[in-house]
Amino acid sequence: MESGPAIFAGTVFVLFGAGLLLWTGARVLHRAPVAHGVNRVASATLATVAGAGALLLGLWCFARL
Repeated sequence: MESGPAIFAGTVFVLFGAGLLLWTGARVLHRAPVAHGVNRVASATLATVAGAGALLLGLWCFARL
């Protein structure tokens, strides 16, 4: 019964993390700003760290099953 919320949370975190990493990669590949008005390197780094963190959190949720 407790596995339902863990599966839902893990799925949300993995989808968000993967989407953020793909979007950031596409923006960097096209040399477009990741966030407007912010240094390109800083915004790309922060978005990559947040995406990887979300992926790791999702995998941790799945490991707790």
